[in-house]
Amino acid sequence: MSKKILITGGAGFIGSHVVRLFVNKYPSYHIFNLDALTYAGNLENIKDIAEATNYTFIKGDINDVNFLNTLFDEHKFDGVIHLAAESHVDRSIKNPNIFIETNVIGTANLLSAFKDACQSDFKNKLFYNISTDEVYGSLGKTGLFTEETPYDPQSPYAASKAASDHMVRAFGNTFQLPFIISNCSNNYGANHFPEKLIPLCIHNIKKNKSLPVYGDGQYTRDWLFVEDHANAIDLIFHEGKVGETYNIGGCNEWTNLDLVHLLCELMDEKLDREKGHSAKLITFVKDRAGHDRRYAIDASKLMNELGWRPSVSFEEGLVKTINWYFTNEKWLTNVTSGSYKDYYKNMYH
Repeated sequence: MSKKILITGGAGFIGSHVVRLFVNKYPSYHIFNLDALTYAGNLENIKDIAEATNYTFIKGDINDVNFLNTLFDEHKFDGVIHLAAESHVDRSIKNPNIFIETNVIGTANLLSAFKDACQSDFKNKLFYNISTDEVYGSLGKTGLFTEETPYDPQSPYAASKAASDHMVRAFGNTFQLPFIISNCSNNYGANHFPEKLIPLCIHNIKKNKSLPVYGDGQYTRDWLFVEDHANAIDLIFHEGKVGETYNIGGCNEWTNLDLVHLLCELMDEKLDREKGHSAKLITFVKDRAGHDRRYAIDASKLMNELGWRPSVSFEEGLVKTINWYFTNEKWLTNVTSGSYKDYYKNMYH
């Protein structure tokens, strides 16, 4: 069945993997990739499918209402997969307003444009909002986030994503706009912008630079391989139940400090360095404000109802990720030049 699918943020980390999967897997679909190409959006992430006949890239801002209305009126999209977002907690603490503009107002703009273009005929239409486990707040030493966990965001980023989810549900309830929401745990893999922990450590270990670890390093996260996340998004988009929420997690909890030690071991082996060499680079830095202690996802609903499972172990996924960064040094050099160096200095020094 032919469909026109709009994927927002498709030049970013997760979005690029989703775009590639849909373009390659569904030749009868036409995939439109809308991205503003801010610092984390990079067309090099998807250069391999740039010439595909069922793919169109559109540079644009989801806060440009007139642009969105024209875009939706012209193409009459059958579905929207919304990934465009400001997504780094540290940056949200420095400048919360950018997160409100993009994650809250931008989502409302997309919903309105989709609603108006459909003219209340939502047959075979779907708005799929990609969200985060951070909307649930922080866990203690036990327990898991389920789809019924009350929202309790603790950072401006998390609050903006929670507001985005609430806006999607409000459009569903008020206008009967068909929607699905998924909340994922921390992603890792190829094309990850090096402000995040894993690519930051890979880059710094190669350069023998310090590895900044917040506080005592005992903050715990559930890690999800990005290709597994893209496969889950594909499955939920096609087989998920309208109006439902699905948690996507890797069933894979690690403290930040243990994770960095594992990366050090794998990188020492990759670089043929003495065991323990890279661990000496670990540097504890001042904790950030509002730092949630633990996230952990219960993905049993997705597993039981739709049959999804993670495809790789964490160590396998990390090895794949490390190998990708070694093979794509030019990509890393390009994204770590210029303004990113100023950002890194501001955040961690």
